[in-house]
Amino acid sequence: MKIFQKAASAILASSILASGAQAQISDNEIRIGYLADMSGTYRDLAGPGGLEALKMAVEDFGGAVDGKKIVLFNADDLNKPDVGANTVRRWIDEQNVDMVTGLVASSVVMAASKVVEQGGKLALISGAAASSLTNEYCSPNHVHWTYDTYALANGTANAVLKDGGKSWFMLTADYAFGHAMEADITRVVEAEGGSIVGSVRHPFPSSDFSSYILQAQGSGADVIALANAGSDTVNALKTASEFGVTQSGQRLAGMVVFLNDVHAMGLEVTQGLMLTTGWYWDMNDESRAWAKRYQDRVGSMPTMVQAGVYSATTHYLNAIKATGSDETVAVRKQMAATPINDMFAKNGRIREDGRMVHDMYLVKVKTPAESKGEWDLYKIISTIDGDTAFRPLSESQCSLVSKN
Repeated sequence: MKIFQKAASAILASSILASGAQAQISDNEIRIGYLADMSGTYRDLAGPGGLEALKMAVEDFGGAVDGKKIVLFNADDLNKPDVGANTVRRWIDEQNVDMVTGLVASSVVMAASKVVEQGGKLALISGAAASSLTNEYCSPNHVHWTYDTYALANGTANAVLKDGGKSWFMLTADYAFGHAMEADITRVVEAEGGSIVGSVRHPFPSSDFSSYILQAQGSGADVIALANAGSDTVNALKTASEFGVTQSGQRLAGMVVFLNDVHAMGLEVTQGLMLTTGWYWDMNDESRAWAKRYQDRVGSMPTMVQAGVYSATTHYLNAIKATGSDETVAVRKQMAATPINDMFAKNGRIREDGRMVHDMYLVKVKTPAESKGEWDLYKIISTIDGDTAFRPLSESQCSLVSKN
């Protein structure tokens, strides 16, 4: 009888342990939300293409982790913070979404990430640029993956300064991202002995840049820095070309330029433009192979944001597999403990402030004669080590960073 009772107890204990392990995946599903601008200014740099990159990551796991199905939700935030925040709140409250990714316009991300933190979930930010997301607005519930304004300013502004561009005029998108970009450019320019001789802020988004470009020309600055992105940058560059800005001796510094922007404008307009990127499809065999898979699905080569969505999602799913849980704290801890080595980054790491640190690349847009194909657009000039590219923790205002 005692032997039978011991056996029964052992079976019951095993059953409890097994059910506990199974319960670690909430709802027996891993639920991911993709939030991005799907129809406006930032559509092409993230948008539907980023959703396809997310689907590729899920498919590479066979649609499940250890038998637990991966379920996707997606929405257009319309570049409006209230729309983004309300969407994420609904996903968390009604769908029990575990993680949100994409996340493009910095103003939307700041609003949405607060909801994510309140709900105890996780956000993996691939599209937003504002470096403040891992500085004064850091959170244990979000990771900033692909790039930020600090790294872009370090790369592009430094290169232009070293090439003789000492006086700068700032043309800035008037919202959180543009303000952060302007601050980071100013920091680099002034630290290197340059000066900001003027600035103007334009509404987000804008279609007519005539008056702003005229002000920039009138400033006499060596460099006109475009602290905007997406179609705003494209429209500003086209206007500058029409007004003969470079022909008159001034330089254009596109601070946040994406592959799709260069492709859309063409090499005749963009040739010689210096820019900084977190990833380029033609970096190595691994990046080329993944980009070809993506191109076969979408019809275009991926931007760094779309590649970042794939990388961040894959790292997240690997952490769930390693821990057997989708619980935020456990997954976030596992992600931080595991180096990122994939088609996007080598020896990347997640710091305590939520910044994913990886190498960045200073590139120059090819001339039409140098290009060997439709998407052969960049020459990599130099690799910027991650510890050099991103804000050092010694300068951080993040509350999660130890001050000792």
